[in-house]
Amino acid sequence: MAEALATEQFRRLPKVLLHDHLDGGVRPATVLELAREQGYAALPADDVASLSRWFAASADSGSLVRYLETFTHTVGVMQTAEALRRTARECVLDLAADGVVYAEVRYAPEQHLEGGLGLDEVVAAVNAGFREGEEVVAGGDADAPAGPIRVRAMLTAMRHAARSREIAELAVRHRAEEVCGFDIAGAEDGFPPTRHLGAFEFLRQANAHFTIHAGEAFGLPSIWEAIQWCGAERLGHGIRIVDDIRLDGSPVTDDLAGAIARAQEDPGAFALGDLAAYVRDRRIPLEMCPSSNVQTGAAPSIAEHAIRLLDALRFRVTLNTDNRLMSATSMTREAELLVDQAGWGVPELRRVSVNAMKSAFLPFDERLAIIEDVLKPAYDG
Repeated sequence: MAEALATEQFRRLPKVLLHDHLDGGVRPATVLELAREQGYAALPADDVASLSRWFAASADSGSLVRYLETFTHTVGVMQTAEALRRTARECVLDLAADGVVYAEVRYAPEQHLEGGLGLDEVVAAVNAGFREGEEVVAGGDADAPAGPIRVRAMLTAMRHAARSREIAELAVRHRAEEVCGFDIAGAEDGFPPTRHLGAFEFLRQANAHFTIHAGEAFGLPSIWEAIQWCGAERLGHGIRIVDDIRLDGSPVTDDLAGAIARAQEDPGAFALGDLAAYVRDRRIPLEMCPSSNVQTGAAPSIAEHAIRLLDALRFRVTLNTDNRLMSATSMTREAELLVDQAGWGVPELRRVSVNAMKSAFLPFDERLAIIEDVLKPAYDG
């Protein structure tokens, strides 16, 4: 597979992206330009190459807390309507150039108020940028190897703050404008999803969609609360669900490489705990982000990332970027890494793409159309 497909061929495959942070994918050149325009003087470097290296090195620390610190600078220059509009527009163009045909891009409106914007103004600015980017791609004025792109917004509340109900109401208020759902993000340890039950109850009553960051830096209790208390439709990351899987009586985490190899030959040999079985049986999507997980210490390597085991055991696995700037990655790169280092091929890439489209916060008929008219012809042709 690695020899059969070159980077350009990977890039041309249509991709579906469910877990991508707007403030984690800003172009380094844009960060520098916005900082100069706004008088933001806290950047750690003053040229594109050095700033790019700084972001990647700072994020590559093995600590989720330090990883999250890198957002200080991107968020710091995203405090005006024009900055938000620009970063959103460029996000669409960058994803389209990477072969993404559908994306849900998330951001936290509460983090973009320092310049005097209100929450609704933040949403309006980001939405305008997304629409502009889509129009450029549809008009043929941008490189989009897999075709037109559709990008929807997901509004995130910070789990350490106390504005989740307000952000949930904001998401519902703007859902007719391509705001597809709600999320909570930030450090998991010490900030369980149950702190935000009021927001999730409101969303369910409003027939609104939501996902929850869970099972990345904290284990099974975080996943259990997200699903059984909060009612999450999807799990952001969810990698720690492997803690509830055993092989020959031992946790698979004792020998993840051995478990991955065994799963390719004998997936029936694994025993799933009650929570893992529930997640698989209910087809709860896992928004997995391999490079990001390696950086934060949630996975030892790409070769031993739990995505391989969970895919072999037929969990509903999806492939995502998380933060393209911090991880110096793209959907093309994530696919290449799994092919080169984890033995994946076209069948696995097809499966995660279809899984993602099945799991998107998009009406059923529109999901089905993309699966049948875009994904399957490209992967099966």
